[in-house]
Amino acid sequence: MTFSAPEPSRCVYMFRLGLVAGTAVLIGSVPIGLSPTPAATAGTKSIVVRIGHQKFDPLTLVKFRADLEAKLKPLGVTEVKWTEFPSGPPILEALNVGSIDIGRTGDTPPVVAQAAGVPFVYVGTSEPKARSSAILVKKNSPIRTLADLKGKKIAFGKSTSAHYLTIKALQSVGLSLTDVEPVYLAPADARSAFNQGSVDAWVIWDPFNAATAAQTDVRVLRTSEGLVTNRDFYLATRSFARENPEVIRALRKETQLVSNWANRNDDQVVGFFAPLLKIDASVLNVVTRRRDFSFIPFTPKVVAEQQELADQFFKLKLIPRPIKVSDAVDKQFLR
Repeated sequence: MTFSAPEPSRCVYMFRLGLVAGTAVLIGSVPIGLSPTPAATAGTKSIVVRIGHQKFDPLTLVKFRADLEAKLKPLGVTEVKWTEFPSGPPILEALNVGSIDIGRTGDTPPVVAQAAGVPFVYVGTSEPKARSSAILVKKNSPIRTLADLKGKKIAFGKSTSAHYLTIKALQSVGLSLTDVEPVYLAPADARSAFNQGSVDAWVIWDPFNAATAAQTDVRVLRTSEGLVTNRDFYLATRSFARENPEVIRALRKETQLVSNWANRNDDQVVGFFAPLLKIDASVLNVVTRRRDFSFIPFTPKVVAEQQELADQFFKLKLIPRPIKVSDAVDKQFLR
């Protein structure tokens, strides 16, 4: 099996195509065609909150642990709808077309989306997850150092946090994306390509990282620690943030409460996610203990981190124009 990768310069072009042509196939459960969140009528607000999340996600814990509809009901929320996505870029696509109001992604998708004109704002972030991603190779691979990646096929998700990690890892040894052959694949397809030997290395986040690294024929070439902070980012459409700031504040509060619980109860978090993800509890023990679930407000420090990422992507022509990350920060949700 062989895989071809689009040119890096087409990154945002492909993202834009996805906004138009790919929306219908983002994931079977995406509620395409839903009308926008109902506006206030006759002085009474009736709000449907649509949240996009991934499987291993603090928002997934919120979905199952917080009685969100009951807690948001006093604010006029009549229903909370949840849609699961495989990665961050489809969440931004869904925010762009108005299929969801709120979502969580890694660090890279918001930068690419902002450059593509997606109308969203940052409403929160997380503590760093510096050890949760890695570059994996087969145990018997001749690749022993990052420098050995030169000329090799590397699988990772286009416009994902793994994309940025790949860039930073290569830069740390004087290489760039032009020195390797990027193979842009979603996690499931990348895992298949990696297992079949169609790619030389795979850059991926937890829990895929830990689950794959636990296999006896796999070796961790480099973790993300010391290269990227790898934070979570919570986003909302500009219109929803403008019209329903109190709902976002309430959701932030619940996310923080659930995240604090998760940080104190590793065993229960593992017990919750193991059957949901169909991953062995021993693997999830590793994942849970090396990440911080904490939700924190967006801060100037985080703005600077995201700006560095954006500047890198513009310099490498992975986005078509320079952006100011601060333009996508809703000041009312800063610390």
